[in-house]
Amino acid sequence: MLQISSTEFKRNLGKYLSLVSKEDIIITRNGTPIAQVSIPKNEEVSLVSQLTGIIPNDGYTTEDARKERLIKYEDSH
Repeated sequence: MLQISSTEFKRNLGKYLSLVSKEDIIITRNGTPIAQVSIPKNEEVSLVSQLTGIIPNDGYTTEDARKERLIKYEDSH
C-alpha cells in the first residue's frame, strides 16, 4: 500500500490513477491518513454470481432484499 501526501497526489494525479490498478493508495495530510484510493470491488456482483443455481429463483431480487433491509433498519430506530 502506497502512502502519499495530498499535495503529491494533486500534483501527480494521472500517475497515481495509473498506479491504483496495482496497489491501494493512502492519502495523508500532515502525516494523518485522510483518504484511500483503490479500484472498485465487485464483491456484491461476484457473491450473487456464486449463488446462482444454489438459491432457487423465486423472483426475489437484490433490490427486494435491499428494501427489506432498509425497512427493518427503520423499524428498529
